[in-house]
Amino acid sequence: MLSLLAVVTTACTGNSSEVSAPKPGETGKESAPVALNIFANFSITQPPGPDNPVIKEFEKKTNTKLNITWVSDPVFDDKLNVLLASGDLPDAIRLPDSTVPQFQTMVKQGAFWDLTPYLKDYKNLMDSPKAIWDNTKIGGKNYVVPIVRPLEGGTTFYIRRDWLDKLGLKMPTTLDELYNVMKVFKEKDPDGTNNPVGYTMRTHDQIEFIYAGASSKWKPVNGNLIDITLEPEMREALLYKKKLYDEKLIPADFAVMKSNDITDLATSGKSGITTETIEAMWRWQFDQWKRNPKVNWEPIVSLEANKGPFQQQNSGFIGVYAIPKSVPEAKMRKILSLLDFGASEEGHILSNYGIEGTHYKKEDGFYVTNDQAVKDSLGPGAMGKLFMKHDPYMYAYAPGMPKEIFERNKKIIDAKAKISTPRVDIGLYSETNIKYGADYTKKINDIKTQVVMGKVSIEEWDKFVAGLKTDANYQKIIQEMNASYKERLAAK
Repeated sequence: MLSLLAVVTTACTGNSSEVSAPKPGETGKESAPVALNIFANFSITQPPGPDNPVIKEFEKKTNTKLNITWVSDPVFDDKLNVLLASGDLPDAIRLPDSTVPQFQTMVKQGAFWDLTPYLKDYKNLMDSPKAIWDNTKIGGKNYVVPIVRPLEGGTTFYIRRDWLDKLGLKMPTTLDELYNVMKVFKEKDPDGTNNPVGYTMRTHDQIEFIYAGASSKWKPVNGNLIDITLEPEMREALLYKKKLYDEKLIPADFAVMKSNDITDLATSGKSGITTETIEAMWRWQFDQWKRNPKVNWEPIVSLEANKGPFQQQNSGFIGVYAIPKSVPEAKMRKILSLLDFGASEEGHILSNYGIEGTHYKKEDGFYVTNDQAVKDSLGPGAMGKLFMKHDPYMYAYAPGMPKEIFERNKKIIDAKAKISTPRVDIGLYSETNIKYGADYTKKINDIKTQVVMGKVSIEEWDKFVAGLKTDANYQKIIQEMNASYKERLAAK
C-alpha cells in the first residue's frame, strides 16, 4: 500500500500550475519549459530514466519538462485503480482503454476533458485511421487520445523455426497440426533442456478465438452480436486444451504462472511455441542469441480449426491517454501538442530509433540500431507507449533487428492482413457489464481452468453454460452490448 501511495504522490505533484501555452499554428513560445506530470506504463526490463537522451530531446523540441511516472505492466492496473480512486490526478493519465468502469463514471461526472472540439487542430494525431478514433469514443465523443498501433501484427502464435527444420517438420497451419508439432517437440527435446513443454500457454484464449472464428468474446452474426462463451465451439476449444494438459504438452501450473515465468519457458529452450507480438518476440530472440545464435522464432501467419484460416485483428491502439478537467485549458493544449509531436515523423523516429549517430545509422532506407538503443529503452515497450505515429509495419520492427528479419515480418503482416478478423466489441458499452462483468469473467475463467485441468467434467461446463443462458443479468449484458452495437451501425 505504501508503494501504491508513493506512485500516486509522485504522479500528481504539481498538476495545478497555470501555463500560457501557444495554440496550434502560433509561433509564440513559453519563457520556461512547461512541467507535465504523466502516468505511463512500460513492458520492458527498465523504463527510460529522467536523463534519457531521447526524453531530453523531446523536452527540447516541445519546450516541456516531462515528469513521467513509469509503472510496469504486471502492477499497472492495481496502481491505476488507486490513482483514480485518489481523485488527485496527474496532467495526463494512461488507461488500457476508454471502457474502464471507474473512468467512465468520472467522465460522466465531468472529471476529464472532452477533447472532441480541439483534436482537429492536431494534424499528426488525426492522421491515424478513423476506426481507431471511433473505437475509443464514449457517447460519440473523444475523451481520450489513443496510443496508436497497427491493426495487424499484434499477438500471434510463434514457433521455433530452427526446431522445425532440425526435426524435418512443416510449419503448422491447423490446430491439429500444431498439436502434432507440440508432441514431437516434447518427445525430441531439440535444445536438450530435459522435459520441455510444447506450448507456453501464453494468451491461450487465442485457441478459443480460432475455434469460434472471432477476434474476441463477441462475434457478429447477421447484424447481431453473439457471445462465443455460449457456443459449441467454446466446448471444443476447452477439450483441445484439456488434451494438451493431459498429455503434458503445456505447463502443469499454467493457471498461476506469471508473465515472466512464461517468457522464461520460451527463452530457456523449454518450449518451442508461444504467443507474442512480432516486435516483442524479437527482443526475446535477441537475448537468446547471446546463448544460442541458432534460435529462430518465426510468427505463424494463421491457424484454423473448422472455420478456415483465422487471424485476430488488433484494436488499433494499446492504451489511451486522458487529461483531467483540473488541468487548465492551456496546459491541456500543451499536452495535445506534445502528443502531436510524438505522432509526427520526427517524433516517431525519436521514440522508435532514437538519435542518429547515438542510437542508429540509416543504411539503404533501414534504421540500423545499436546496443545503446536497447539500453535507452527505445521502441514500443516504453517510449512507444507515449509517442507513436500510425505505421502499419510498426510491429514488424524492434531495435537491433536485422533488415532481413524486418522484411520477413512485413511479408507475414501483409499475409495476415488478407485474412484478419476485426474486433467489433471495442468501445461498446453495457451498464450491467460494468456492474457485474468482472464477476462473470472470473467465474467463466475459473471453470474453464478447472475443465482443462480435469478438476470438473465437460458436462459441468455444459450445465454452467445452460445457467448463463437463463441468468437475467448475464442476458442483460448481451442485450445491452447488442443495443450499443446497433447504435454504432446506425451511426455509420
